[in-house]
Amino acid sequence: MSKADLLRQQILQLVAEYHAEAFPTAEFVPGDGRVPVSGRVFDAADVQALVDSSLDFWLTAGRFADQFERDLAKWVGVRHAILCNSGSSANLLALTALTSPQLGARALRAGDEVITAAAGFPTTVNPILQNQLVPVFLDVDLATHNIDVSQLEEAISPQTKAIMVAHSLGNPFDLDVVLDVAKRHNLWLVEDNCDALGSKYRGRLTGTFGDLATQSFYPAHHITTGEGGAVLTNKPALKKLVESFRDWGRDCWCAPGVDNTCGKRFGWQLGELPEGYDHKYTYSHIGYNLKLTDMQAAVGTSQLPKLPGFVAARQRNWQMLYDGLKPLEEFFALPQATPNSEPSWFGFLLTVRPLAPFSRQTLIAFLEENKIATRLLFGGNLLRQPAYQGVPHRVVGDLANTDVVMNQSFWIGVYPAVTAEMVAYVVERFHTFCRPFGAS
Repeated sequence: MSKADLLRQQILQLVAEYHAEAFPTAEFVPGDGRVPVSGRVFDAADVQALVDSSLDFWLTAGRFADQFERDLAKWVGVRHAILCNSGSSANLLALTALTSPQLGARALRAGDEVITAAAGFPTTVNPILQNQLVPVFLDVDLATHNIDVSQLEEAISPQTKAIMVAHSLGNPFDLDVVLDVAKRHNLWLVEDNCDALGSKYRGRLTGTFGDLATQSFYPAHHITTGEGGAVLTNKPALKKLVESFRDWGRDCWCAPGVDNTCGKRFGWQLGELPEGYDHKYTYSHIGYNLKLTDMQAAVGTSQLPKLPGFVAARQRNWQMLYDGLKPLEEFFALPQATPNSEPSWFGFLLTVRPLAPFSRQTLIAFLEENKIATRLLFGGNLLRQPAYQGVPHRVVGDLANTDVVMNQSFWIGVYPAVTAEMVAYVVERFHTFCRPFGAS
């Protein structure tokens, strides 16, 4: 073993000791400690992985990225995982890949329509607009907060070419109906699985049903690399397209620092380039640079084995909140899992009933004053956001439920750092708030 290897071992041992001193577990004191909606959950091994990667000083994707892609694909159950720098970038890459001329008649072209939900996070919708496509907005179901599949058939037009929707707060959308419609109308399906890693539908993990699926590893999500995301697919042709758009639009598929994988680096003639033009500098798409770093991937390799425990904790916390708040159903519509699903919950969403004797704003103010963090369902009705005024789009129905979500719904945290003591405190605070209005 070299001196450098010995020093690396010593550094990593010191990192573990540092973690124990710098990040001790704090005792929760009701009313004093905060109950967050989300956050990073990490241990000494995660910090060691980050430092181990930094000692390589390989600042772009490298050995840890290769390992994380393999491990993630295996865990989810797909052939390919393509890492990138965020879940939003993953959404952009997944949909943009479907615009490649290499897909022939199935390629998405400017003016084609993509069905999506009006309620949700903007970067599920933004790639549609960024590719000069037309979003077709559907309402959501108030029980599951997912796209209202009863409107899917009505939404189809001759210009409809794809469906791109998210599993809302980890709750799978009705994949039976969506897959049936996609198959019968020859539509691409992109699953935004960013909030749902570990969720199952009919016993199978979400992220494995669509032609493409996306993941986010932002600190709020099920595992974290800080910034980071991934595109998942079972189709080698789509993998190659996603990688091309991620990596500047290049035609070459060599890994960073590798030359001549194809064996004919100077033997290509593409476009109007001269014969033998260097394949490493040949571009088949108008792409981006959306790669992540090896240091981020290193954290992912350490986080992924913890995912089953994280999912179990989220499910436990969600169920405790559901059981504790069920006596208050006269005031709140409680969330419901989609039939045939096992959600890996991202949050616990409540909707204040229209006839409740208090407003959402009043309740949220009370919770925040009691150090219980809250969030709305992201952008609410996206068509009412300032950024989307005047964008090309089509709407099916009146989006009445989406407006209910915008005005009445909010969610609280279930992530793994939320303890049973925190859940008990949250439930008690809800009951205290509702007691003057007749709650027991």
